[in-house]
Amino acid sequence: MASGETTTQSSDSLGEIQRIVFAQAQQSEGNSAELLQLLRLLEAMHQSIREDLFIKTLPTNRQALHKLLREIEAKGGWPYIPRMRLKSLMANLYAEEATQEK
Repeated sequence: MASGETTTQSSDSLGEIQRIVFAQAQQSEGNSAELLQLLRLLEAMHQSIREDLFIKTLPTNRQALHKLLREIEAKGGWPYIPRMRLKSLMANLYAEEATQEK
């Protein structure tokens, strides 16, 4: 199998995963508990993939490290799943309460 075919299959698989996750999120729209559960699952998967699989593939020489860093820079940076800050959550809650009181 040629490397182009492998890349296409990988892209297709990732696209399918993305469609499934978004479909689940849309199905859970309006249900904060279900959406929070989905976000926790994605965060746990991100951590597991990073720690159990990705770290093992990191470069062991300068040339490979340079190539990886260029790839990261070209494709949008380091993947990160930020957590909502409690202050932001509270600010949104207070803003909503103030709107409802008017």
